[in-house]
Amino acid sequence: MESNHPHFKLILGSSSIARRQILTDMGYQFTLMSADIDEKSIRKETPEELVLALAEAKVVVYEDAVREKPSSVEEAREYIRGYSKGHTATVSSVAVTNIKTGVRKGGVDRVEIYFNEIPEETIEKLIEEGMVLKVAGALLIEHPLMLSCVKEVVGTTDSVMGLPKELTEKLIKEVLAST
Repeated sequence: MESNHPHFKLILGSSSIARRQILTDMGYQFTLMSADIDEKSIRKETPEELVLALAEAKVVVYEDAVREKPSSVEEAREYIRGYSKGHTATVSSVAVTNIKTGVRKGGVDRVEIYFNEIPEETIEKLIEEGMVLKVAGALLIEHPLMLSCVKEVVGTTDSVMGLPKELTEKLIKEVLAST
């Protein structure tokens, strides 16, 4: 695929499949170079501070508690059951660095998600597939099994998936303007 942005090279510092897909959908060509860090060893007071500190992360906030990737099947099941007929939020961050100038810009995007009832059968199928164990808060609103369970999204699905397109474009433009 030919990039719409041929005048610079982009490096994605994340191993996230969703982030790769979003950047590809945006028309970017990029190189992957993710850091092997223990995200759980980085702690901050608020979700916004945490995602900026991680600089590549997405966290799910449920009743003021941060939910990262579930540590077990039981925790994933508990997370998803908790969303049923309720709501949660995601907080994503984007950090962009112009490696020629050293200029760095970052930002945060928050999305609110409201749910219909999530049937037990849906929860079990999601857990059986296993992907919910690999994402923050076991939250996959874009999954075909979840589409009818999502009542409303106040924000964008790409942000829920971990890379808000609008914020990413804005920050890339800002750091490129710094040359």
